[in-house]
Amino acid sequence: MSLRPVKHQSNARPTIEGAGVHLHRAFGFGNTSETDPFLLFDDFRNDDPDTYRNGFPWHPHRGIETITYVLSGEVEHGDSLGNRGVLGNGDVQWMTAGSGIIHQEMPRGDGGGRMHGFQLWANLPADKKMVAPRYQDVSAEAIPEVTDDDGTHVRVVTGEFWGKRGPVEGIAADPRYLDISVPPGRTRTFRVETTRHAFAYVFAGAGTFRGASDPIPAPTEYVDDRGTTDPVAAHPAENRTLVLFDTGDEIRVTAGEEGVRFLLVSGEPLREPVAWHGPIVMNSEEELITAYRELQEGTFLRHKR
Repeated sequence: MSLRPVKHQSNARPTIEGAGVHLHRAFGFGNTSETDPFLLFDDFRNDDPDTYRNGFPWHPHRGIETITYVLSGEVEHGDSLGNRGVLGNGDVQWMTAGSGIIHQEMPRGDGGGRMHGFQLWANLPADKKMVAPRYQDVSAEAIPEVTDDDGTHVRVVTGEFWGKRGPVEGIAADPRYLDISVPPGRTRTFRVETTRHAFAYVFAGAGTFRGASDPIPAPTEYVDDRGTTDPVAAHPAENRTLVLFDTGDEIRVTAGEEGVRFLLVSGEPLREPVAWHGPIVMNSEEELITAYRELQEGTFLRHKR
């Protein structure tokens, strides 16, 4: 077994998307080589409806898959194929945009106005960029959960883990998407295939993603809220911290005094060229230009209701 060292640790940055949704972006719209096949990860969380109520009105996608995971509140969605639905607490939606879709996502809070969810974008390989769009809506009850003897708890959204298999199937990147809670003071290791890129995103409590007696891996950097870089990432990963791992076949985390809850996501890199502008991701600038021309001409949608 080889422990994956931490390559990079940083705080998600505040940004505004859609029609004024305040969120935190862990990564996106930058160099994709270290997160390939994943393109973007957003944490949309707020207690003030004014910061999210206008949502993400009608917009296009092509060439990617979007994964929405709701922890509190609801997200109402609709699309150009006539699909309609509402995601609630613990629900997941995996949307394959493929050849093109136009949709909207409108968040609304729970009884106390709280809204919390995540969205991950996964790239599609060249031979699947133009497949027919599809949805996989998964209710919270359909997501398998497992609790170990020490209280470590895992929800398995996709992939196989501890004898359970997540309900989302047929995804190009063959990802593993886990929601993990580790009790206070516990140290746990989790297997991740060596060939995969992997990251953790902490959203409750805090934890250190290396053994207490291990040397600090190098090269490593930590970027705080002010953009200041510290070459020694000995800092615990706290709320809204992204941890990007180097190569190896397992990761280790030691939970802090309040425990730690994080998403652990891994996938096989595509290693293909990326041509990206806004919500459309292709393999070449020519394909990107074609997509936007079709959008302007009204020929973007290859599949309609």
